[in-house]
Amino acid sequence: MNRYARAFRHLTTTRLSGKKAFPAETLKAVQATIAEGEAVHRAEVRLIVEPALDLHAALNGMTSRERARELFTHYRIWDTEENCGVLIYINLADHQVEIIADRGIARCVPASDWQTVCKTMTSGFAQQIYHDSTIAGLKQLNALLREHFPESVSSQNNQNDQLSNQPILL
Repeated sequence: MNRYARAFRHLTTTRLSGKKAFPAETLKAVQATIAEGEAVHRAEVRLIVEPALDLHAALNGMTSRERARELFTHYRIWDTEENCGVLIYINLADHQVEIIADRGIARCVPASDWQTVCKTMTSGFAQQIYHDSTIAGLKQLNALLREHFPESVSSQNNQNDQLSNQPILL
């Protein structure tokens, strides 16, 4: 796809598009699902939905992966005690889901497992099924994290939520 077509798609995907795909009840369900997962694994999960990149970024070819890394840093998702932050980034205009995991998690979970979670979400998004696809993807993610990074007895006694579970709609 040429860069002008992509830029046009980003210009026409607005914040209203984001609110339509992720209304308040979906954001509440996402927050609850993240909290449920964090009760059974040691990771800290954040979900960020961005309807579209700004025109400059879209024209200059910024990828969803690059943007996810930028947001991972901006929101300090890396700043956890066990290097266990995980970002799920959803770019509606590009129809992309990216998962960025901090090094404590990245060395435990194979990339193919992250791709499976992304595919669960994007497959549903292609059919305009945002709520159920996001929740299904988060449940898959929670199961992976529970398997590879389970909650330990000592951390249950000291459990503190280092990152907010509330999803961000940019």
